[in-house]
Amino acid sequence: MAAPDINSPEEQARYQRGLEVLSAIDGGGAPAVMDGLGDIAPALAHHIVAFGFGDIYSRPALVPQQRQLITLGILAALGGCEPELEVHIRTSLNVGLTPEQIVETFIHTLGYAGFPRAINAITIAKKVFAERGLLPVSE
Repeated sequence: MAAPDINSPEEQARYQRGLEVLSAIDGGGAPAVMDGLGDIAPALAHHIVAFGFGDIYSRPALVPQQRQLITLGILAALGGCEPELEVHIRTSLNVGLTPEQIVETFIHTLGYAGFPRAINAITIAKKVFAERGLLPVSE
């Protein structure tokens, strides 16, 4: 089966829909990430936007805050995704989650993924919160 032509009108429409969703939540950092992939894996950059945001994130059953909580929990549990976790912590704040909700998500992750994953996630959150002047976080 041939790969889809990322320049076809259908694929470009998916990409534009995804870019609109992504731009509404990410605070402006996404274009740099996509541009960074453009010279080595333009199809990957396209699919992140078209599939990840145009098809998946734009589904109406969940609101952005719910999607972000799920994403934070998954990335924390997976481990090894700290750069993506940092981006999604920022995005979570952009869509209205509080630092307390984010911390609580990582505390909840402790029971399912263990101390190292929860500590790694909290460490990344602390970095983002410090950059935004959101420390200390009260429970």
